[in-house]
Amino acid sequence: MLKRNRKKWYWLIAAVVIVILLAASIMAKAKKGEEKGPAKVKVGRMDIIDKALAVGAIEPRNEIAVKSKTSGVVGKLYVEVGDHIQAGAPLLDVRPDPTPLELAEATRGVEIAEIELATLSKELERQKELQAKGLIAQQEYETLAQQHDQASVRTQIARERLALLKKGRINIAGNAIETTVRAPITGYILQKSVNLGDPVVPLTSYQAGTELMKMADMKDLLFRGTLDEIDVGKITEGMPCELQIGALPGKTVKGHVSLISLKARKEENTTLFPVEIAIDDAAGAVLRAGFSANASVIISKKEKVLAIPERVVTFRNDSAFVQISTGPESSKEQYIRTGLSDAINIEVISGLQEGQEVLEKKVKPIV
Repeated sequence: MLKRNRKKWYWLIAAVVIVILLAASIMAKAKKGEEKGPAKVKVGRMDIIDKALAVGAIEPRNEIAVKSKTSGVVGKLYVEVGDHIQAGAPLLDVRPDPTPLELAEATRGVEIAEIELATLSKELERQKELQAKGLIAQQEYETLAQQHDQASVRTQIARERLALLKKGRINIAGNAIETTVRAPITGYILQKSVNLGDPVVPLTSYQAGTELMKMADMKDLLFRGTLDEIDVGKITEGMPCELQIGALPGKTVKGHVSLISLKARKEENTTLFPVEIAIDDAAGAVLRAGFSANASVIISKKEKVLAIPERVVTFRNDSAFVQISTGPESSKEQYIRTGLSDAINIEVISGLQEGQEVLEKKVKPIV
């Protein structure tokens, strides 16, 4: 009997505790709902910046592809990627590597030219004696002398060609002609495209030639990227820009728009315009060719103006409205004049005061 009474008391106490907890929970929720009420935002002062975003990369203004004007194979390399080279310094040697046919033709070409020169030399001596005796006209002698001089030049060309094929260097009228490729500019070696023994095709008027290296002056860098056609009409050359570089978080590089392309290009059904941005201040960052970057072109900027989140504004018939509270359960629509927007916050020109509260829009339930 005593055990039964104890069980009843236990159940009674447990039921009372549960009732008290439920009541406290309901009261807390009700109080929280009363305190919270409709969500509000305050009108405050902030900076509003209207920007256009360009996506691209950091590149040298001038990147040079180094090529050779003579054929052969790479015989010696003087530089490595990353080296800083002065203009005119040797980069590599192109060792002559003529085919057996080329060497045979050049050798026989010298022999033929020498035979022709020797024949004309003998004929010129005879003509000289006849001309001294008055047996031939002066014009005939001068014509033969001209042919002799031309044969002499052809012989010299044949010998120089053979020497260039064999040794890779000759001297013509005091000018050294060699197969050493030298740096066209002062700058850094960005890329090396050949190794020892690789064949080299020369640069001529009818062929592009083998690209040996790429060089650039890394002190003269710029941003090259693309801008959406929606924004391109808002920007002009000279506008200030801020670059955010993925490899350098926290660094803001400053520049200005230096070029806006006159012709668009299509990428995945999107119309984009190429732009170039000159870098004015790298903020102490070491920039490298190929860094991906985003450029924010500052179209317009206002500092410390009255503003509210654009999400609380209702636009209707070219006018802007917000909801302001008039009591615990009531509100009214207030007309406001708006100004600059950055797509997140919008400037309030008139209709609201600093510190005034504006109601958030009601969230429509998802059906």
